[in-house]
Amino acid sequence: MRPISPLRPSLLLLALAVAGPAGAATLAIGQVQGSGPRSPLEGQAVSVAGTVSADFREGLGGLYIQDAGDGDPATSDGLFVQAADGFEFPAGLAAGARCRFHGRVAELEGRGGDSLTALRVDRIDRCRPGTPVPVQAIAALPDDWESLEGMAVRVDAPLTVTGTDAVQRFGELAVSFDGRQWQPSELARPGSAEHAALAARNARQRLLLDDGSAQRDPAQVAWLDGGEVPRTGSVVRGAEGIVDQRHGGWRLQLTAPPRIEAAERPEPPQVPGNVRVAAFNLENLFNGDGRGGGFPTARGARTPQALDAQLAKLVATIEALDPDVAALMELENDGYGEDSSIAALVRALDPDGGRWRFVNTGHGPGPDAIRVGLLYRADRLVARGKPAVLEGGPFGERSRVPLAQAFRRKGGGGEFVVVANHFKSKGCSEAEGADADQKDGQACWNALRLDSAQRLHAWLQSAPLGRGRERVILLGDFNAYGMEDPVRWLREEGGWADAFAAAGVADPDAAGPYSYVYQGLSGRLDHALLSPALVPHLRGAAEWHVNADEPGDAGYAGRNVPGPWRSSDHDPLLLGFDL
Repeated sequence: MRPISPLRPSLLLLALAVAGPAGAATLAIGQVQGSGPRSPLEGQAVSVAGTVSADFREGLGGLYIQDAGDGDPATSDGLFVQAADGFEFPAGLAAGARCRFHGRVAELEGRGGDSLTALRVDRIDRCRPGTPVPVQAIAALPDDWESLEGMAVRVDAPLTVTGTDAVQRFGELAVSFDGRQWQPSELARPGSAEHAALAARNARQRLLLDDGSAQRDPAQVAWLDGGEVPRTGSVVRGAEGIVDQRHGGWRLQLTAPPRIEAAERPEPPQVPGNVRVAAFNLENLFNGDGRGGGFPTARGARTPQALDAQLAKLVATIEALDPDVAALMELENDGYGEDSSIAALVRALDPDGGRWRFVNTGHGPGPDAIRVGLLYRADRLVARGKPAVLEGGPFGERSRVPLAQAFRRKGGGGEFVVVANHFKSKGCSEAEGADADQKDGQACWNALRLDSAQRLHAWLQSAPLGRGRERVILLGDFNAYGMEDPVRWLREEGGWADAFAAAGVADPDAAGPYSYVYQGLSGRLDHALLSPALVPHLRGAAEWHVNADEPGDAGYAGRNVPGPWRSSDHDPLLLGFDL
């Protein structure tokens, strides 16, 4: 983003000197833009007069101009201007200059079928100092962004930050006119008309606040004005810039830093009951060789110092949740010895060794680089019998091997079983056939995840830990949103109850459960499903939005914000039972 500066008189004279003679009759910018997505004059040579509203030559390779309008509200009064081959903009041309621009109308094609109307100029003349263009106030979501393309606007409507993953990479902040945006497959059956309507509504309400550059990994994002990337759920007010269409959507190329009202960080959740069960994806806890060497690791921390910072955040998260038992995902699959990642986590949690234990299966479980694990408070619970694992089929090469263990409270009460799970992710590497993306909103490997869910259910029906243990909870990262086939099958066909629905906190429209934010959309990849025998004992369910709403640079590999914040990319969940 270049600062707005007036046209210097000496350079203005230079611009006049090189401009050349006047050409054809001057058109209103609205005539060039037209009322549709493409210019009716595409490919034609035209002349327009306008005032430079923003100079993005160093970023987007051009500038924006705007005129007084053609009287038609359906046509935009702003236009993107590029230099034609062999032509250079006068050095003194800056925001506030009023000139006549001669060139050929073009449509700059983008992915997703969008097209930005532009003028490729080969001559500029009649320049003079002008006044800043009027900024149009927007009080609500416009009916049609096309009629504002290229114009200077200020969005007075509050905008909710929906995603921050592209801020550090592209200088883009995802916002919405209607609060948090939800993954359509969290709320509606994939492939349904309702699913399509939700996706369309998301696209309609979505806007990107951009930095006016095409720079990858910018050293500084200009509109942040030295501040920190906001949490998802924060509110942006007074966003001012140029309406732009490129890279698949509408955006505002900001000309001034907006006002950001930061969303507050939530306190740790509290749930009633005498047994607390948590689930937490650790985002690759790898500890090198376990003795300070072996770095950089294949995943996770790259140095011993980064590992210490990662462990500190994970410990802060788990201690604040204060569970009796925790199902963990994305542990390094490096055994159970003193140098293992799970042993390192337990030592960090419990240096004196008097409280925490981990469930030891002897090996694995599974051959993947990462595995699931179970930690429990030995001063509160007793592990009953041996653990069980489900190997074969999709488990091992794709989905991680499930791990089940029975527990009982030390003070008495019946047994309950905790099953840690981590299904195949949505990435499309090697996916083919039924596992390829079916374009229904479930991405790749959905067929394998469904098979994993069905095999998991059948295995538990066979009582792998012995008969009489009917109070079972399935926990973990299923890599499927709430209405996608694997989780929906477990509920509708397998008879498993969504713990959040059973606890009465499953309404996303009331800021209900979500554990993951991806490309500006919130939803649940992490689930807790209860057997019918366990449902009556449930007393509460909560998620702690300690991670998903946090910008990525708050984590241990970035700014390393003190405390549990961004200890992972998934939010942990916590359940309370009376047992």
